[in-house]
Amino acid sequence: MEFKAAAFTAAVLAVLLCSPASAQKSPPAPSPVSVSIPPSLAPAPAPAPRYVDLAALLDVAGPFHTFLGYLQKTKVIETFQAQANKTDEGITIFVPKDSAFAALKKSTFSNLTGDQLKTLLLYHAFPKYYPLAQFRNLSSLNPVNTFAGSPYTLNLTDDMGSISVESMWSKPKISSSVYATKPIAVYSINNVLLPMQLFSKD
Repeated sequence: MEFKAAAFTAAVLAVLLCSPASAQKSPPAPSPVSVSIPPSLAPAPAPAPRYVDLAALLDVAGPFHTFLGYLQKTKVIETFQAQANKTDEGITIFVPKDSAFAALKKSTFSNLTGDQLKTLLLYHAFPKYYPLAQFRNLSSLNPVNTFAGSPYTLNLTDDMGSISVESMWSKPKISSSVYATKPIAVYSINNVLLPMQLFSKD
């Protein structure tokens, strides 16, 4: 009897051990983890160039109100601004103070046509950027063409750092640098530049 009981117990245990329910289940394989890859960052666009507003500069840096008024009246300010913004050469402008215009006779500009007045204003600029350090070399190239074109030229002299801009009837000195960062140079002068082609006598 004991042998039969032991055999029965062993049989039951064998059945239980071989049963699928009792078999140890292997752990499920981990599901793949999805990794979200951020899109590659596009390079930041280059910052837009910062342009100097010539009208605003002359308005606050003066007193240059008379010269600025003529520039705006003739729209030469737009020509100067386009040269500053849209070319590699830049621009150099010689700006007479209000006192320079006040020193002239009231009839000085009365006989000028609209085109002649524009030429007079263009005569006060070079179609290229020139820092003060280059004026000594520039003077060796006299006469220098202005924005008004040939034959409207200027002669420059550098006397130990004192720079003069010479037209036929005036030889003003550069009294100060108003603004000089490429592509724009603006220099204050103490006389109006009067070309011989527009003014037959002083």
